[in-house]
Amino acid sequence: MRFKYYMTLLLALGAPAVMAAPADDIRASLDKLNLPMQVQTISESPMEGLYQVQMDSGRIIYASADGKFLVQGALFDVTDGGLSNLTAAAEAKTIGESLNKLPREEMVIFAPEKPETHVTIFTDVDCGYCRLLHSEVDELNALGIEVRYLAFPRSGASGESAATMESIWCAKDPQEAMTQAKLGNTIEQASCANPVANQYQLGVQLGVQGTPAIFLANGTLVPGYKPAKTLAQEALANQ
Repeated sequence: MRFKYYMTLLLALGAPAVMAAPADDIRASLDKLNLPMQVQTISESPMEGLYQVQMDSGRIIYASADGKFLVQGALFDVTDGGLSNLTAAAEAKTIGESLNKLPREEMVIFAPEKPETHVTIFTDVDCGYCRLLHSEVDELNALGIEVRYLAFPRSGASGESAATMESIWCAKDPQEAMTQAKLGNTIEQASCANPVANQYQLGVQLGVQGTPAIFLANGTLVPGYKPAKTLAQEALANQ
């Protein structure tokens, strides 16, 4: 079963016969579902009676104390200044930490000499907006932004796009291969142990539904293309 980002889901589950600590009941309910994600932490949420369940993907769901009900969706704090999305803030923090720990050697990176911050982009070589964004990588670098690419072939972890991306990751010069592929040129086929399938699955777990999916250094998601100057401003403001 796959959770979709920001879609509210209410599940009625069988309550345990004997009440235990909330975390135990919640974990037992989730174990029944055989989710593709693992529970990382369970803690009280800012809303009384509602518990926050942090998944290893970075996503958050909420649960009643007895584990009988689960809710997926955004929890907002109503203040005098308007609404504050508590769920998005908590998810971004964990996602940012997770992405920032990925090995650099498993990414295709375009970096200026002295980067001020970075963006991590799930990309597809056959995506028109990905190609447009890549044409502005030099401008992003000039503005102090390091671009870190992860593979997200939209047709899945197998097929022509995935094969092309595997060749990029296995190329002698991955940066040049990425550029040529995004120009629509044929690149030399290459094979090796590569992270393309794992990166695709990571994107699925993070709720990536299209490309480019741009994550700023603090984990904030920027869905879709933005011009280099606008993206650089947002990246510098969300380190």
